[in-house]
Amino acid sequence: MPEPEWLTDDEQRAWRGLLQMTARLGNRLNRDLQQTSSLSMADYDVLVQLSETPGGRLRVFEVAEHLQWEQSRLSHHLARMQRRGLVVREECTTDRRGAYAVLTDAGREAIEKAAPAHAATVRRTVFAGLSPDQVAALEAITTEVLSRLDPPF
Repeated sequence: MPEPEWLTDDEQRAWRGLLQMTARLGNRLNRDLQQTSSLSMADYDVLVQLSETPGGRLRVFEVAEHLQWEQSRLSHHLARMQRRGLVVREECTTDRRGAYAVLTDAGREAIEKAAPAHAATVRRTVFAGLSPDQVAALEAITTEVLSRLDPPF
């Protein structure tokens, strides 16, 4: 069996920093969203997907693909959002096995109210103090890494 190719000290620091940054960033975004809008990050992610499509509707499997969520996770989350009036499910008339997730007026209002504060948090925690070259480098890094990951399920 070949010897593992261990990370260099620089790679190890970068890797651990990335893990810590993504965990802390996710926690901050979630906490700030809940405080300012009563939405979770998961709610926000679903609402963004729906609000950016014509008619505010997507097939449930498409939402799952966009978010990289398992179908069961999305199904349970949509049920919670539906109880809060943010989305509704509509059966697909052309495919009885499928359904649409549809943004309600309350869901659209919630995302429109939450988005400005969320964008401000992202700007303050991620982009404040980064130069245009650093932003370009961040985009290049994420694009490169994403290109090596498995395609959406």
